Amino acid sequence: MGLSVSTRPDCVNDRYLDFLSEIRERYGLDINIELGLQTVNYHTLHRINRGHTLAEFIDAVLRIKKHDFATCAHLILNLPWDVMDDVRENAKLLSALGIEYVKLHSLYVVRGTVLGDMYEKGEVGIISLDDYVLRVAEFLKCLDPDMVIQRLVGKGPRADLLFSNWGLSWWLVKQRIEDYLVKNGIYQGLQFDYLDGKAVRFLPDAD
Repeated sequence: MGLSVSTRPDCVNDRYLDFLSEIRERYGLDINIELGLQTVNYHTLHRINRGHTLAEFIDAVLRIKKHDFATCAHLILNLPWDVMDDVRENAKLLSALGIEYVKLHSLYVVRGTVLGDMYEKGEVGIISLDDYVLRVAEFLKCLDPDMVIQRLVGKGPRADLLFSNWGLSWWLVKQRIEDYLVKNGIYQGLQFDYLDGKAVRFLPDAD
């Protein structure tokens, strides 16, 4: 039996993790902890009022690993202020930290929120579906091939929804992604070559 605990990076501390360790031992549970990062771009984190920076996420992951729990990171790959380099860096950071699971979300916009107001005023735009597919593909290329992908696209609530999945069902978006990957021979870890001292990897060994 397993238990997933979903929380914010700035809500993780050693005291809570010690408590989860006691529960794991008492009931024999397989516990993993899900953290909402959304993006490694700390400027974007500020724009979307996350209330934490990248440092808190890294700190949470390191503490979770110290307590021997698995971590699942949540990311949004089409945040308006992120570019393709941010997408690649998302994959690289998660891989470098040894994250076990990842869930990808496509951004949805709800009426009555700050982002919703900006969207209705035309102050912020959403990338096209084709561009989202490209971002997912680029993310997967840079991702550790051993990391488990639990989700490629999400969906928003029906009430007061201004934008979600380009007006399509989530499974159609997922199919577009999978079709693109197959057509272009793209797979997870295709460009996973940047860890363990890439700059000196091909130097001859010293005698």
